[in-house]
Amino acid sequence: MSPTDRTGTVTEFDPARGWGAVTGDDGVRVEFHCTQIADGSRSIAIGTAVRFRLEPGHLGRWEAAAIAPV
Repeated sequence: MSPTDRTGTVTEFDPARGWGAVTGDDGVRVEFHCTQIADGSRSIAIGTAVRFRLEPGHLGRWEAAAIAPV
């Protein structure tokens, strides 16, 4: 894990829209698009513990990227 990686849990995921949210261990919630799931599956279960990094996203908000189960 690199120093910029964060850990958290998938707290929302809507497969029809391809959008979800990760809540970091620090309590901060960030959204993500299914294309940011590292294994290319485009789907992830709610409750999955993950590592991710923050990247600037649409509309000036931070988004989760490189999402991978831990």
